[in-house]
Amino acid sequence: MSLVRLVLANLWAKKSRSIGIAFAIGIAVMTVVTLTVVSSGLENAAAAVLTIGKSDFTVAQNGVSDILFSSIDDGQLHNVGSTKGVANAVGVLLETEKINAANPLFLEIGIDPGDLSHFGVTVVAGKPYGATANHQVMLGWRAAQNLGLHVGARFEGNGTWNTVTGIFSTGIAYGDLGAMFPLPALQARNRVAGSVTLIFVKVVPGFSIPKVEKSLTSSHPELTTIRTASEFGRADRNLVFLQAAATGSTVLAILIGAVIVGNTMLLSLFERTREFGLLRAIGWTRTRVVFLVVGEGIVLAVAGSATGVGLSFAATSVLEHLPQLTGVLHANYTQGAFWRGLYTGLGMAVIGALYPALRAANLTPLKALSHE
Repeated sequence: MSLVRLVLANLWAKKSRSIGIAFAIGIAVMTVVTLTVVSSGLENAAAAVLTIGKSDFTVAQNGVSDILFSSIDDGQLHNVGSTKGVANAVGVLLETEKINAANPLFLEIGIDPGDLSHFGVTVVAGKPYGATANHQVMLGWRAAQNLGLHVGARFEGNGTWNTVTGIFSTGIAYGDLGAMFPLPALQARNRVAGSVTLIFVKVVPGFSIPKVEKSLTSSHPELTTIRTASEFGRADRNLVFLQAAATGSTVLAILIGAVIVGNTMLLSLFERTREFGLLRAIGWTRTRVVFLVVGEGIVLAVAGSATGVGLSFAATSVLEHLPQLTGVLHANYTQGAFWRGLYTGLGMAVIGALYPALRAANLTPLKALSHE
């Protein structure tokens, strides 16, 4: 009988134990994959705001826990705009509000109408609001569809009523699901006069973007620049914590799972002492015995990982439909999440099976065969 067939036969002979180990691996893999998928989904949702403006990079306050807590005053905005190599700098105030159960974090953007073209906004119906107008708003076309509103309709948000003057498109789904207000009006309603959340910067053609970024942050260490989603953690510490939690859960799952798998397989070793003694007596090398035991662990790891991924789909679906996360969490099933689940399962099984495998390989055939 080949080694592979013997591995499968041994696992089949102890179906209950095999299913138990595979399920334990599956639970650990489910936890790791779910946390990775949720972390990635929240990261993408948070970083999506950076893609709204048609800019080369974004400027935020350095070291805030949440990017929506970023606060940049008019003086800093002016200095950014006057930095050598900057073509234009658009200051934008970002706020979120619960409109209804389907829109618990509705995006509200305060921006001067004169900056709309620089920000990449196209008015597809109606017209922009006035620069200093009160009770006026433009809706993204997706938001208008979802809310059933049109030009001239009444939109209630931020504790006030607002007339819809226009419908806009940014070409970015996240932006088209929000609303835009005159900057002074949104600042007044949120009591942050003279302050914006982010600055979207466009560099003069021919200038080096990294050099402009370096010049800006050198002059203003209280600010940071973000060019890609991977750099988002510079301004939003929450994402760093999420990523650290995902990494930590992987390490803990491997260590705790390895103990569970190792303990179970070690108990199995005592039951199979005569079997291993017989294999050694008929000429099996220690290496082949190790491969036999570790091979059983690898098969269980693959089965458990597949189970864990399936459970992760179910768990993530439940999380997406929780009232607190509806409209906020959008699962991001990346290739990396599945690879992390697989090597978590393999790590648990291989590390857990290694000690029992070495114990089995070093059994003396005569003593093993006489074991009761």
